[in-house]
Amino acid sequence: MVRSFSSEPLDPAVVDAIVEAALRAPSAGNTRGSAWVVLAGREETAAYWDATTDDAWRAEHPRRWEGLRRAPVVLLAYSNADLYVARYAEADKGGSRLGEGPEQWPVPYWTGDAAFGVMTVLLAAVDAGLGACVLGAFRGEAALADALAVPAADGWRLFCAVALGHPDGNDRRSRSLARPAPSKRQRVHRGGW
Repeated sequence: MVRSFSSEPLDPAVVDAIVEAALRAPSAGNTRGSAWVVLAGREETAAYWDATTDDAWRAEHPRRWEGLRRAPVVLLAYSNADLYVARYAEADKGGSRLGEGPEQWPVPYWTGDAAFGVMTVLLAAVDAGLGACVLGAFRGEAALADALAVPAADGWRLFCAVALGHPDGNDRRSRSLARPAPSKRQRVHRGGW
């Protein structure tokens, strides 16, 4: 993950190829219930930052803020639970009972599909020689949806954002990297737990 970007613009064809890769990510039931908003350039990306950060956050994290806001592209991953519920109410999926409503889903496939798309974006960014960073949807979702005319009333919810650009070389190592890592043996179980 890169959290400090140069402001160098990205080739629109490269951005398009990265988003196209996300559209080919696996989708449960071939529902294709994810969508992307591409914000390119300072004016468009400002809509994201204005909705999801405030002066207090920017003051508390000045170095992170400066590095992130220079990202020339912000990709917004949206998903729609209603599309999955409707798809799993169709005859070929009806036996699952998942078409009865989102509360029937022990694991929401709309979240998984959005995550598959985001992972595809991250891998495509690396392949293109770019840096990227996943940004959680912690605040400002409604304001962002309003600013970008996202049809939230139709069930579209922000899964996360991906900042995309050229690393500027000023990234600090994440404090999370200092956490002890469980061993492979603790995480991989063959033939059973």
